[in-house]
Amino acid sequence: MKLNTHLIILGITLAGFNLSNAEDKPAANSNDKKSKPMENAKVIKTDEEWRQKLTPEQYAITRQAATERPNGKAYAEFNKQGEGTYYCICCGAELFTSNEKFHSGCGWPSFYDTSKAKNVSERIDDSTGMRRIETVCKRCDAHLGHVFEKEGFNTPTDRRFCINGAALNYVPKGGAAPKLEPVESLKVQDKKAEVKKAAGE
Repeated sequence: MKLNTHLIILGITLAGFNLSNAEDKPAANSNDKKSKPMENAKVIKTDEEWRQKLTPEQYAITRQAATERPNGKAYAEFNKQGEGTYYCICCGAELFTSNEKFHSGCGWPSFYDTSKAKNVSERIDDSTGMRRIETVCKRCDAHLGHVFEKEGFNTPTDRRFCINGAALNYVPKGGAAPKLEPVESLKVQDKKAEVKKAAGE
């Protein structure tokens, strides 16, 4: 009889413990998925849409990984620009600010780090026969330039983001940020690809 009583008490205690834990656990929110950023979401445009949005030089640089000539018009403008923020010319994502800007003497806009927005991705580039690190916009894969390390610059990171000026949209401090191009999830991208395939495109 004593054993049964002990088992009953133990059962009640465990049930109370489980109930208490259930109350402590936050209820599942159906809106959780909406609040999380879409994984691998990108700005998706056709080649023709990019051509319509960009100048020939901007298109060649951002969509075809071309490089503007050093010490050109974009670089001269960059050197005159004061406090402000630099956005992706293609999708409007924040990339750099004047806080990270420095004069490297290389002939292209230089930054020692990305801005707090962290919209710049880095990837291996072996296209020229030598290994470099390409920098691209995380939202739309626009080619921005390359990043170089340990060159001896007196900056907090000793990194040089060597960026094409034509890939940047400069907005002076206090100015309105450009409108962001909308991103699409992989699911939407796959669905669009299916529709195009079915249409024979």
